[in-house]
Amino acid sequence: MNHDNLPNLNESVIAALDFFSRHEPPRLNLKNFSFPIVVGSGNAYNAGLTIFKGRPAIMATESNFLEILENYKSLIKSGGLKQAVVISASGEKDSPWEIKAAKKAGLRTTLLTCSPLSLAARLADQVITYEKLPEPYTYNTSTYLGMIIGASGEKAKDIQSFIKKLPFPHDLKAYAAYSFILPDKFEAITSMLQIKQQELFGPHLSLRAFSYGEARHAKFVNIWDKELVISLGQNKYFGEKKSRWEVKLPAKSENGLVMALTYYIIGKIQENKTPYFKKNISRYCQEGPRAYGQKKPFPIIVN
Repeated sequence: MNHDNLPNLNESVIAALDFFSRHEPPRLNLKNFSFPIVVGSGNAYNAGLTIFKGRPAIMATESNFLEILENYKSLIKSGGLKQAVVISASGEKDSPWEIKAAKKAGLRTTLLTCSPLSLAARLADQVITYEKLPEPYTYNTSTYLGMIIGASGEKAKDIQSFIKKLPFPHDLKAYAAYSFILPDKFEAITSMLQIKQQELFGPHLSLRAFSYGEARHAKFVNIWDKELVISLGQNKYFGEKKSRWEVKLPAKSENGLVMALTYYIIGKIQENKTPYFKKNISRYCQEGPRAYGQKKPFPIIVN
């Protein structure tokens, strides 16, 4: 594939919503998980935070999972903690050792993955498999969106209908920086947006994301008319008044809509700026760090 022809993030969002309109993800009944340890790396961790928001759960990353198992050893032994949910689109990298460690500690393991033939899938007690689309490396749009709407029960066609009617500012391209402000209930998604900034723009473009509660803590002491502040809901305080874009959400909006909507807006920004990602992803895949235990580079398009 010509790297210039790689899709922007907004195009991947629409493709994912098209796909899930035809192939609904499996429903994830969160009532089946009573006080689990939920572990994931990178945006898998944030997907876990999003899915289990408001439910009793212990969140872990690849960096602190073993420490958490040790800290809760007595509770596991007494039967007060019985389950571990491992989230990994690939079912490789950290997830195999995480499942082994959880089972060794005495926990029943459930894997949420897009790779039913992966090593982690062979190890887990239960596997819930989500279909995904081929996407540029790091995008992980269909992977985690499928898991999130599988948990929330949202309909992809309804999300797509809302997004396609979104009236964009005519001067979107003119801004040099962007900030998102999300309702507090979607706080976990702000971290997903920060990761997209790092992947797509790196040091070249400022793109920040906060919950309303976090934004109140001096995030906008320094304001600039070249920063577009994008709020999901009313914005009374943050950014230059002439540089605010308020997006009115539908009533009872859920995580899938907010993830897809914000990713779509970031893709539109990407579409209107220098294609940093497209210029650099091939070099990164060839010269960057390999997957754990692998000698071959990452593919530019992940199937």
